[in-house]
Amino acid sequence: MRHRALPKALFALAVLYGSYALTGCQAAGRTGAETVAQGGGSVADAGSGYVATFLGRGACTGRGRPAFAQVDCGSAQAAASVLARYYGPRTGGPRCPESTDFVLHITAVDAGTSESDSVPEGYACMRNLRPPHPGDPGMGGGPLTVPGDCVYTERHGVVKEAACDGSGPHTPEFRVDRAVGSREDCPPATDLYVQVGGGAPVGCARRLS
Repeated sequence: MRHRALPKALFALAVLYGSYALTGCQAAGRTGAETVAQGGGSVADAGSGYVATFLGRGACTGRGRPAFAQVDCGSAQAAASVLARYYGPRTGGPRCPESTDFVLHITAVDAGTSESDSVPEGYACMRNLRPPHPGDPGMGGGPLTVPGDCVYTERHGVVKEAACDGSGPHTPEFRVDRAVGSREDCPPATDLYVQVGGGAPVGCARRLS
């Protein structure tokens, strides 16, 4: 995750990383940074007539072929589960849970037949069923910056997330110790302010020795 830094006690703006694009149409493959997967718009229970959301909360996906298809959570193919599912674009939408490892962006599909065959635009906040969990604090990845994460200077005025234990390709320089409502709420020793969003939008970071 990248951040734009300002002089003095640095200020940083978080930008989305660790995301994928997913369509509900019947296709499979990968084009650049976009991932498409096979799957219908909804899952119907024939007994009750209930129609569930495609990749609704608690559903699981695999990572084989087709990529990110919805699978039974008890199957050997299950690789990640949906922590939260929202409609509309992620920009300006609800924030994913802090334990999110990656985000699937779901493009709108209009099958032209029925609601159950179509998919509205939305996104799913995903958590791997097994380690690694890049979204966990200090792991150096994931779509959110949270307390416990570390960052390094990528270039002048820009910082990016790094693994706090130094196991990644970049040495961590700052650690986000807490998230608060405004910069004035950070401790006096704060060296970097990170805009992390959510209810406490400012992360207070200190320089690592």
